Amino acid sequence: MELDRVIKERRSVRKFLNKPVEREKINACLDAARLAPSACNSQPWHYIVLDDPQTKAAFCQEVFGGGYHTSQWATSAPVLVAVVSDKGNIISRLGSFLRRTEFYLVDQGISGEHFVLRAHDLGLGTCWIGWFNTKKAAKFFKLPSGKQIDHLFAVGYPAETPKPRPRAKLEDIVSYNKF
Repeated sequence: MELDRVIKERRSVRKFLNKPVEREKINACLDAARLAPSACNSQPWHYIVLDDPQTKAAFCQEVFGGGYHTSQWATSAPVLVAVVSDKGNIISRLGSFLRRTEFYLVDQGISGEHFVLRAHDLGLGTCWIGWFNTKKAAKFFKLPSGKQIDHLFAVGYPAETPKPRPRAKLEDIVSYNKF
């Protein structure tokens, strides 16, 4: 598929077919994510793939309860991918402090977008999830101190093709040489 078409057609999918996703396809998405640039080449990510139904169900029970129940739709995804955050190397941390910008999150956004675009290219649907219990997610995986999961991806074969959402016109979001 051409990149322009992938970008235009990719949607957040929240309904999936009850069909396993081949690890080869997941690995292709992870490889695309791995190739993303990052501040000072810090590569501040680690991906945990949940494709075992029992493990995924136990994880979902922990992280989508209580006030996070609106994300329970993700339990139907054949695969969940958790992104473990690393604050980056000392140079990127210093830059984050001085600029008051969490560069590791920017870097994960770039890496994550590589993941979801490659997934769409392979015929998979994805949805980026930020609403879940991060403390319980970290506890579930017994993450070491200083590590956390800031976002998840639901991945599977789409059972729906959501309509495009409205977008601002280009001329409304761009200016040249002045604001």
